Amino acid sequence: MRGAPGLSGAVPRVRRSVSAGLSASLVLGAFSIVGCRCVSNRQQEAVAAPTPADGGSPSPSTTLAADKPAAPPSNAVVQEIFSGGLKNDWQDYGWTDREIKGPGPARLRFANWGGWIIANKNIPGTFGGVAFKMKAPKEFGEFLELRLESDNAGSFDPVEITSAHVTPLADGWVRVLVPMQQLNPYGQPFDRMRFRGKKRLSSEWVLLDAIGLTAPPKDGPAPRTFPTKDAALSVRCKAPTIPISPLIYGVANEKEADDMRAGARRMGGNPTSRYNWQLGDAWNTGSDYYFRNVKIDFTYKSFIDNGLARKQAVAITVPIIGWVAKDRSSYSFPVATYGSQKEVDPDHADMGNGVGASGKDLRPGDPSRTSMPASPDWVRQWVKAIREDDAKRGSRGVQSYILDNEPALWNSTHRDIHPEPLGYDELLDRTIRYGTAVRQADPDAVIAGPAEWGWSGYFWSAKDQAAGFSAKPDRRAHGDVPLLNWYLAKLREHEQKTGVRVLDVVDLHFYPQGKGIFENGGGGGTDPDTAQRRFRATRSLWDPDYVDESWIKEKIRLIPRLKEIIAENYPGRGISIGEWNFGAEGHISGALALAEVLGRFAQQGVTSAYYWTAPKPNTPAYWAFRAYRNFDGRGGQFLDRYVESAAPDGSSMFVSRDGGQHLVAILLNFNNESGLKAKVDLSSCGTVASRRTFSYAGYPGGFGEPKTASGEGTVIEESVPPYSITVFDVTLGPPKP
Repeated sequence: MRGAPGLSGAVPRVRRSVSAGLSASLVLGAFSIVGCRCVSNRQQEAVAAPTPADGGSPSPSTTLAADKPAAPPSNAVVQEIFSGGLKNDWQDYGWTDREIKGPGPARLRFANWGGWIIANKNIPGTFGGVAFKMKAPKEFGEFLELRLESDNAGSFDPVEITSAHVTPLADGWVRVLVPMQQLNPYGQPFDRMRFRGKKRLSSEWVLLDAIGLTAPPKDGPAPRTFPTKDAALSVRCKAPTIPISPLIYGVANEKEADDMRAGARRMGGNPTSRYNWQLGDAWNTGSDYYFRNVKIDFTYKSFIDNGLARKQAVAITVPIIGWVAKDRSSYSFPVATYGSQKEVDPDHADMGNGVGASGKDLRPGDPSRTSMPASPDWVRQWVKAIREDDAKRGSRGVQSYILDNEPALWNSTHRDIHPEPLGYDELLDRTIRYGTAVRQADPDAVIAGPAEWGWSGYFWSAKDQAAGFSAKPDRRAHGDVPLLNWYLAKLREHEQKTGVRVLDVVDLHFYPQGKGIFENGGGGGTDPDTAQRRFRATRSLWDPDYVDESWIKEKIRLIPRLKEIIAENYPGRGISIGEWNFGAEGHISGALALAEVLGRFAQQGVTSAYYWTAPKPNTPAYWAFRAYRNFDGRGGQFLDRYVESAAPDGSSMFVSRDGGQHLVAILLNFNNESGLKAKVDLSSCGTVASRRTFSYAGYPGGFGEPKTASGEGTVIEESVPPYSITVFDVTLGPPKP
């Protein structure tokens, strides 16, 4: 999974100020607060219940103890960050002009939206806020914002420093205290903080000192109230149900959290195109990291064993590119041979990135510098070895084999061994030869492909991309038939002629392409606009009317489209979304998008799907996954038959049941301003004998203890908080007379 070109030129593949007015200016020493008192959205909601945007009448405000407005944090600093210099392992990450060596305060210039990042990879404990002293030119006014950041969660919403945060001191200094609930309302881990000018400024110095993290409030903040809107929902138990594959709850990780209870695991990603099963623990990183062979911390055997121990179906990516890593140390573009390059490995000055100092890609040399041939017979021997291990243990280890990874990108990700763009014919040829090898060694194997990266890879080859999509010479040479359609039709012909089936499941990857929605590592924007675009982007998986809000600008409707292509060209194939991620893993908006996608996979009858890579423990994305797989911590999960339901705009509801009286429903509220007064009609299913209700709105601790109820008749009534995931675990009684 990497960047990839789009339809016009090089379109990248995309893998956080709130205010209420004051009537007068307040001047504190040399720091001027003019006309603005900024408070958090949650504080505003506690003060007033606005009329819903859709015109519905707001219900009385509801209190949610777990979702609280910012209370004044303690002034006591429990971890020093800067005092005459950086303290306690905090490090300077740049980027503005600065003088921070001490012994005095830090001197910084915030001209032209400049900023300063400081970081610490180990920040234990919980805190009440961030405190610091500041002295700035009077004419700057309100100029500064502060936000936290994290490798796991991306950027949190920025907080504008206003009079609400400021206390005047002597000599033109002010003390600033920013509550953690404004900086980090969902209590997620962070490892950086960023001070940034929020407007155009001159280059005069700003002084910062006594920066630290303060103790949390002793009594904790008061419960928050929020407005609610009536929401009528219904479950249609008399409609036909759809079987739900447990493989849609897949991940692509070696050591995901056990209590997430993923249903499947995939050994995949760019380096698996060069994985050497004979060495066991070696692959080549390709363009991801200096085209170098490396030793990895697992083998295919340990990957299979860990999957079996977790009762997961295992999918293994099989290289069909033709070359794999020959050792654990070679690299493709040594500086000693190729000369100076744009970048070199920070730990090895001779390992270049294959891009010359001029910015042009260097012509690769002999693939044998790093790699050894990997023929179909080499793959056959691997699958044979896997089956021999199966015979020893008495159970199948690998449920499916995936034919390589994103082949339309080989001339980029693995251009040191495959510099030429892949065409229609080569893709088909490699699929047949390597797929046949897998089938020979494992006649009952499930084989998936072509594992393409995204939109353009579904319809055009890499040759078309290189020549220009308007020219599309490779596609024209093949009857101007879209790549996937042609590929499936040819594989069908192959099976009819030879009796050998080399493809059981059509595997494609999908990442939202809209700006800021997804970033590598599970990041992405969390501001209200990006969050809503993230929610809407999930519609590209299923909605026939949604036009994708990215460079694609078309109705993607990926799963229905795939069903049509399969029915026309090679009926009977399953559908796998081999990689997917909608970003913002550390934010509730990312959790809601994840929960929406899992629900749609169930609704659409998808065969398998593998999240890239796996939600990190205790992030919102992790709790969204657990809504389907382990909401109560004791194995409570979404059941095995999908049931139709209806929900109003701004929400979704996904319902499942078993063959008896057990029903599980997941309700998603995508509104950050208002809760829902939900009324769920279950009259077509029976009566509610008992239920447990679990709610998650992005806070530490996950779902916590459930609310319980019984004897409710045919309608569940429940107050649902803003931006939340609610699970109803219902035992049904007999129908109401």
